[in-house]
Parts: sequence; C-alpha cells; structure tokens
Amino acid sequence: MGPLATVDLLEKIIRATPAETDQQHLPVVVWSDPRVPPRSEAILGCGASPLPAMREGLRALERAGADGVAIPCNTAHHWASELMAGSSLELLHIASAVAAVLERQGGGGRRVGLLATAGTVSAGFYQARLGACGYEVQVPDPAQQEQVQRGIAAVKRGRPGEGAPELVAAARALLEAGAATVILACTEIPIALREAPEPLRRDCLDATEALAARCVEWARAAAAGASP
Repeated sequence: MGPLATVDLLEKIIRATPAETDQQHLPVVVWSDPRVPPRSEAILGCGASPLPAMREGLRALERAGADGVAIPCNTAHHWASELMAGSSLELLHIASAVAAVLERQGGGGRRVGLLATAGTVSAGFYQARLGACGYEVQVPDPAQQEQVQRGIAAVKRGRPGEGAPELVAAARALLEAGAATVILACTEIPIALREAPEPLRRDCLDATEALAARCVEWARAAAAGASP
C-alpha cells in the first residue's frame, strides 16, 4: 500500500531468489494501491476501514491467477482473517515470517523489541504470534512511539533521510532497555534505516526481508510440488 514499501519488497524477493537467469526468478503480480485508507488510523478509531479496498485488491490478484499473497504493510495484517475469509489465496503472514527467522537464528534472546506503527502495536498480532513462540515483546514508550511515527511519516513524504534519526533513536532505546533484537515491523522503517550504523542494523530484524524470504521459500516449494 505504501509505494516505496512495495518496491522494497519486490527488490528483496529478487535478491532472496537463487537464480542465474531471468527465467529462474519468481512470477509476481503486484497490486499497488496507495489510495487504501490509512491502516493505523482505522485501528485507533479515527479513520475509515481499509478492508473494502483491500478486498478489491485481493480479488484483482485472484483474477490475475495468483496462488498466494504477501502484504508489504504490517498494520494491514490486523484485518488478515477478515480479508482472507472465503479467498482461495494463501496469506504469507508477515509476523509468522518474522517468527520463523527468529527461530532459525536461535540463541539471540527471548526478548525482542517492536518498532512499528501505533496501529500495529495496538493491534497486538505480533505480540500474540511471537508470544506463542516464547518471545517477550517490548514496545516503545509513548515518547518513543511518537519518534517512530515521525520517522515513518518522513518516509511516506519521500524523505527517508529525515526519518532515520528518529527511528535510530527509538531502536537504540529498545536495545538499551533489554531487547536482544529489534523487529523493524513497519515496511517504511527499513527504507529509512539503510544508512544507519552497521552495529545497529545487525541488532535489527527486517520484517520485509523476512517476508521476502518466505515468499521465495513458499513459491519454490509449490513449484516443486512440495507442501509450502
């Protein structure tokens, strides 16, 4: 839904695909519609529901022949169950993709920080899915969350460099408060943090990258006739 976030996911899918020719890459259908109402505002009760517009996009993907769907908007996953009800597509859930990466990494500590929109934090699906895997999820305090919101807004304005200092400060605060890893759980955040110091990036887990890896894993398994 965020145009830059959509392009970022596509690039990460390409980079995650083991391919030597064009033909070995994955066929991808994109429905990029920035007109979808703001997701965070809807969750917080001050905006229209994005669900009708999201359903329209899902129907377009079904008509185009897609088999699975990945949504490069973390906050939109608040409506995942309602969105996918009655659909033939399989949703590759971004929070489940993050949980799988954390489990593969192992040994990194069971407390993780969550850098996300206020809507995603309030929705609680990261807390629920990671909690079920034994992780304690730490969220920013109100002042830090305001920093996160300002940083995300800068990316949406097309000025990721302006948002980076706010997001770096919020990530460091979570690490200093005891998080072993900070999940970058808004698809605009990794775009802003591309130029962040390398030590900080090593302590972060990019949810978009995790979703891209899951897309590749799922598609390759399906193509091979295995259970994805």
